[in-house]
Amino acid sequence: MAHHLIGDPVYLAEARGAIPAAYRVAGETPHPHFLTADFALVRELGDALVPRLVEIQAFPSVYGYQSVLGEEYRKAFNLDGALATFLAGLTETDYWDLLSRTILGGHIPENVVLTEVDPLHQKTRPDFEVTAQRLGIAVVDIATLEPRGNKLHYRNASGRLVPIHRIYNRAIADELMVRRITLPFDLTQPWDVEWAGHPNWYFLISKFSIPWLSRTGSFPVVPPAVFVSDFLEGEGRSHLAAAGVSLPAGVDQDTVYGELLLKPLFSFAGKGIQFDPTQAQLEAIPAEQRGDYLLQQRMSFVPTIETPFGLTQAEIRILYLWPDGGDLTPVLSLVRLGRGKMMGVDHNRNQEWVGASAAFFPTG
Repeated sequence: MAHHLIGDPVYLAEARGAIPAAYRVAGETPHPHFLTADFALVRELGDALVPRLVEIQAFPSVYGYQSVLGEEYRKAFNLDGALATFLAGLTETDYWDLLSRTILGGHIPENVVLTEVDPLHQKTRPDFEVTAQRLGIAVVDIATLEPRGNKLHYRNASGRLVPIHRIYNRAIADELMVRRITLPFDLTQPWDVEWAGHPNWYFLISKFSIPWLSRTGSFPVVPPAVFVSDFLEGEGRSHLAAAGVSLPAGVDQDTVYGELLLKPLFSFAGKGIQFDPTQAQLEAIPAEQRGDYLLQQRMSFVPTIETPFGLTQAEIRILYLWPDGGDLTPVLSLVRLGRGKMMGVDHNRNQEWVGASAAFFPTG
């Protein structure tokens, strides 16, 4: 799917047009360095469990933390050594070598930084700490970078100004917008710096891609989806119906679309998703903003994992790395557990056995 999108110039042109002007970062790389794909487990006719794409995102995930978590589970529960966590035949050493190549890009660790918005107070801080310790890089608040000429710098632990040659970017544009953070440098200017995880790819391969992938008919794993603008003013409704989505016959302001989810394109961790959207809610979105939302077929997650508190739903995330001069490679998987309408701890509060976990699979 990623190769299909990257090889489609029409798609890329449309996707670039959807990037807010202030976040169109110069120096775009020819491909993303990181990719994650989330899959729901649903049942087909015949009762077989099959994956369905929930979301695809060209943005880093918890690559450092997840590696450590798997090994700690192995020790705590004395798991069989034949159960693997790393994909593509990678060993733990292979994995960290590949992650290092992807993040450092051949640069000295001192000149590579992991940037985030207020990193000390992010839920993903454990991942930052593991990554920083293993690779020898600094974790820096993106709002504290200092421009000098055409270069960016950071202050190390002793306060010395250090030039940055490569940025492992973990700062999400959504959070910068919501917090109204003004950076001390203009993202759109051609700074003399490399990006490991160029910010544009956060937009280019995202929920924006799902209607495009759906329309091709080449990827059965992708659920039917259309932009709200196309649903209200184009052929989106007929596309969904042709794909087997059950839609109400009559339409008025109170019409409820129970088989659809309304999703903002650029939001993180499930923020802003609307279940059972109504015709009135769709029409209330200003016409010029309707292209920033999609309607996607709602999938029924199947409770599959037995826990002391009953069966729990599972969503599987595959993590990929794509180093400079290398290939797109699946490296790790994790399982997200939940019992609510959505996955993630924020959407399953006051429940047990929910949240992210490690995934193991037999190798022999």
